[in-house]
Amino acid sequence: MEVEYTARQVKISKALRMQAEEGMERIARILGKNANASIVFSTQKRLQIAELTIKARMQTIAAEGKADTLESALRQAIEHAENQARRHRDRRMASKRLPKEEKMHAAPPVVRPKARAAQPEDGAEEVKPVRSGAKARAAIAVHSFPASKAVVEPHIVSNGEAFSLKPMTIEEAVKDAEFRDRDLLVFHNLSGELFVLHRRRDGQMELVEIP
Repeated sequence: MEVEYTARQVKISKALRMQAEEGMERIARILGKNANASIVFSTQKRLQIAELTIKARMQTIAAEGKADTLESALRQAIEHAENQARRHRDRRMASKRLPKEEKMHAAPPVVRPKARAAQPEDGAEEVKPVRSGAKARAAIAVHSFPASKAVVEPHIVSNGEAFSLKPMTIEEAVKDAEFRDRDLLVFHNLSGELFVLHRRRDGQMELVEIP
């Protein structure tokens, strides 16, 4: 995985680079080696900040860590990114393992024996007529239908963290949802328009505008 480092008013030590490379190797085993990552180190008063962004083929991960040291801040950011990568992999694997429809099995049809045609030939024996009381056999196909899936009732949870009290842009909402590890976020922009941001089963973020 290619990693780009940016330092703002801080110095990136060799030990910090080794820590970042080890963390990126663990994430690359989950997302694949084709992903690209960028790490920005900065400081705010006495707080050290590490911002991590990973772009894979079907997923973009944004994580942030804040601590007294850059090593601790980087450790937090890598842990958040690793958890998001695992959830994305699990969702993708779960979508591939959806049960397929059972094939319909048909029993072989019961074939009625063909009656030999009665042709008038010299010396040939007469064909005995079929008794009128005999029952005719018919071909019957037997089908097995897939079992009906159990209906799971929705689990209702009241959680105030799904609502953002301050206005934000769509980019800020996506970053906030990724950082707080939320699959649902309700927010409004500076114009007062209300939006719902949620994560689909394939891991993609979907934006819904509420009129």
